[in-house]
Amino acid sequence: MDAAAEALLSVWDSARERATSRLSGSQLRALIVVEQYDGINLRGLAESMGMILSSASRLCDRLVAAGVLERVPGRADRREISLHLTPGGEALLAELRDDRRERLAAVLDAMTSGARQALLHGLREFDVAARAETAEEEARTA
Repeated sequence: MDAAAEALLSVWDSARERATSRLSGSQLRALIVVEQYDGINLRGLAESMGMILSSASRLCDRLVAAGVLERVPGRADRREISLHLTPGGEALLAELRDDRRERLAAVLDAMTSGARQALLHGLREFDVAARAETAEEEARTA
């Protein structure tokens, strides 16, 4: 299981490394969080990433300077800043995902049809079990 997970992560990371030649790993993670929670504020981003507010602010400064993130003042409270991907940020994440898909497709093409079906079945069950475990863990800590 460890070897298979390492192989999958290797394929996954090779695409990330191409994207992170322009951005650090934490910058890329921040973009993914902002994409997932469009309009998130700086405090929410810091909490999501497990960092202090000042570090998240500096991280966003670098992403704004790179042209992949924008800070928008709130309408009700101009001190409240919401974070959004720019078209360049959206394009970067789309490029990352396309690269991942291409790399995964190459590996899957080398597998037999039966092996691909078995993998799909196993991954679906893994997803269900992992989501159940996460829900149980969240319920215990709530």
